[in-house]
Amino acid sequence: MPGYIRRRGKGSWEVTVHLGKDPTTGRRRRRFVMVQGAKRDAERVLAEALHQRDTGVDISPGKLTVAEYLRRWLRDYADNNVSLSTLERYRGIIETHLIPALGGLRLRDLRPAHIQAAYGRSLAAGGRADGGAGGLRPRTVLKHHRLLHEALSHAVRWQLIARNPADAVTAPRPERTEMRVLDAEDTKRFLEEAADSPYYALIYVALATGARIGELLALRWQDVDLDRATIHIIRSARRFPRRGVVYTDTKSHRSRRPVALSPDTVATLQRHRRAQAEQRLALGPAYSGEGLVFAGPAGKPLDDRNLRRAFDRMVAKAGLPRLRLHDLRHTAATLMLRAGVHPKVVSERLGHATVGLTLDTYSHVLPDLQREAAEVMDGVLRPALRRSATGGT
Repeated sequence: MPGYIRRRGKGSWEVTVHLGKDPTTGRRRRRFVMVQGAKRDAERVLAEALHQRDTGVDISPGKLTVAEYLRRWLRDYADNNVSLSTLERYRGIIETHLIPALGGLRLRDLRPAHIQAAYGRSLAAGGRADGGAGGLRPRTVLKHHRLLHEALSHAVRWQLIARNPADAVTAPRPERTEMRVLDAEDTKRFLEEAADSPYYALIYVALATGARIGELLALRWQDVDLDRATIHIIRSARRFPRRGVVYTDTKSHRSRRPVALSPDTVATLQRHRRAQAEQRLALGPAYSGEGLVFAGPAGKPLDDRNLRRAFDRMVAKAGLPRLRLHDLRHTAATLMLRAGVHPKVVSERLGHATVGLTLDTYSHVLPDLQREAAEVMDGVLRPALRRSATGGT
């Protein structure tokens, strides 16, 4: 029997819903609800309770804590609707920041003031979960807010709360950070420093194409057509704790794309393939058969942690300002735009969803393009200006 109604007095009813056995203790779980009114009122409550149970809401909203809800949201929604990398990022934010700050509150008691105060503590000195000095950056707290708002919006849809308390919270305004990119001369100096590195081909292709590092680490030789000077970006690689390297589809259908290669990039990949073939021949059966373009010494997936450490050393030896590995992608986009490549083409090479995203991201290049456009128009209009100055003769 899924549930039943028992009369407890005049106009008083006890609704009981069976929730199955506890997987840990093996004991039967039941939910009790007292209803005042007619029997039909109790029948309606029973029907609603059974519906909630059958749709996955088997914990009484009155006792459900924020921590219990967020973990449930991860399991029941996020696990089935976002990528693995996004799921791990969500889990990290929830376990490291949101649950310590808000998890002990009952979900139905969560108020905007609780959330606002939690953001304030995160931004204040000592607000870092890792114990570091200072607080979290506004941009980081904004990401936490967006995640919490999304999770609580599902609590409203699942009828656990009447309204989303995050709606009334003022999220931090992120500070605008200056993008770090290399100009043409610094790019040349960096490539000269990287020339003897085992990661040279990877770095060169990253700069030449603007591809994400994860996309290049997942690239296989079957995705490369050197005769047609094209690579096909169809997947990405990321290393997870306790899971190792995981390959997933690219972020969106626009991220799944062909990217044309220049003759120098083709020549770089040809030399890299020959060196890899010699290595494979020397190792024989010990060489991995995954067919990765950019692989470790035995053909296995590159450890991106070693790659990032080597990259930092190369940047320092070249005497350049501190850069992230991802800044190679920003550098590629900036160099293409400054060289006059149409923003639509740059957007397609980067795998952006829209050309607007490309222009917004690389707006720092636009003033230079504006000046170049003004100079071009001088060249167009100057003959007419001369004729006007000479009276049209």
